[in-house]
Amino acid sequence: MIGRPRVHHRVTDSTNERAKELALGGAQHGTLVTADEQTAGRGRQGRAWVAPAGKALLMSVVLRDLGAVQAYLPLAAALAVCEACEQSAPVRCEIKWPNDVWVERRKLAGILVEGRPQEGWAVLGIGLNVSTAEGEFPDELRGLATSLNAASGEPASLCEVLARLLPALEARLDASPGETVAGWRERDALRGQTVRWSGGEGTATGIDDSGALMVETSSGRVTLDAGEVHLLH
Repeated sequence: MIGRPRVHHRVTDSTNERAKELALGGAQHGTLVTADEQTAGRGRQGRAWVAPAGKALLMSVVLRDLGAVQAYLPLAAALAVCEACEQSAPVRCEIKWPNDVWVERRKLAGILVEGRPQEGWAVLGIGLNVSTAEGEFPDELRGLATSLNAASGEPASLCEVLARLLPALEARLDASPGETVAGWRERDALRGQTVRWSGGEGTATGIDDSGALMVETSSGRVTLDAGEVHLLH
């Protein structure tokens, strides 16, 4: 079962680091690490993840022997986060490829997958802003990030969101790759939008069956299976 056993830290450097230590020590599938505060939280592309103490859901899960689902884990996790958030507050979530969860074009949650697939395990890290107020985000993130409570205007608790996220994640990990891709396409925030990445610029046209982003450029279709894209407003 996802979420058992659970190890909770008042303060830690990174829940992903603690979960990786547990995984290397043989921790079972579903082991959950949570924290009230991180001193060295990480996001994708080496970015820092910053959140005031007690205002964000900070968690990492040890996952083992996922099989074909492993390749779709970032997509499945993003869907689970969307579903849990929408069950907890009156919001509509979208996903910016590959796995940033957005509400009204602002980032609500980020996902970081690490691990050793060749050894049969992965660590799924999720940072989800629940009660962070607009003024509590760092200056560089104001206007770009939001929280569940700020977006909805209604209170949701960390415990409530976690209680909904764990079964949503379990259900998504049991789904087929086809179901995951179909569900993700319904929440695609970039489809039809102009995007830019390190290699060029074009119009996002959705994801293919492997989860890669398809972009139409002036020189033809490009498929991106990793990296970062930026929405051009």
